[in-house]
Amino acid sequence: MSKKVLFALTSHDTLGDTGRKTGFYVPEVAHPARVFREAGFEVAYVSVKGGAAPQDGINKDDPVVSAFLADEAVQEALAATPAPGDLKAEDYDVIYFAGGHGTMWDFPGSRELAELAAAVYERGGVVAAVCHGPAGLVNLRLSDGTYLVEGKQISSFTDEEEAAVGLTEVVPFLLESKLAERGAKITKAPDFTEHAVADSRVVTGQNPASAAKVAELAIRELSAA
Repeated sequence: MSKKVLFALTSHDTLGDTGRKTGFYVPEVAHPARVFREAGFEVAYVSVKGGAAPQDGINKDDPVVSAFLADEAVQEALAATPAPGDLKAEDYDVIYFAGGHGTMWDFPGSRELAELAAAVYERGGVVAAVCHGPAGLVNLRLSDGTYLVEGKQISSFTDEEEAAVGLTEVVPFLLESKLAERGAKITKAPDFTEHAVADSRVVTGQNPASAAKVAELAIRELSAA
């Protein structure tokens, strides 16, 4: 029976009060999805509110992204994602929180998404996240009340990277700092370079360049569990 990965996507499409649109960062799904598929995984999607998930970061010069978006099955899935409450944790081996700035507004407050991810983890699965995806981990508690990230090596979009893209004053909080408040042991590399870390079936990556590496580490963590 094949393994299954669930990509968690933001439903939030507005970048604060800038007037700009946002959503989930498409390359952070397209590249790791290819890694998972090549390893024999089924790929599924969920979004905070369900329905069509807003997209951002599309680079038409990226052949992996173009092939991903041209896939009719992917198009259908992204147009009608389930909400977290519609799903059962036992159906998934990995949950992967994709980034995109939209996550900063709706991932932390989604109790159902956090509960789904906690249940995947507590039954021996892997929780993965990249870039702003770890926003889904800031309020994720295990059944004993502890934060999932507490005491673990964790990577995310850094405070320096947020400053570099000029959005420090736009996002509702700084992700790296918030994770540190939750007890995470922050690990990072120079801005916008590939960096991912695995610690006790929690796999996190710093930025879009790290998305495929997160998938590779997640597969490795699962096989070692």
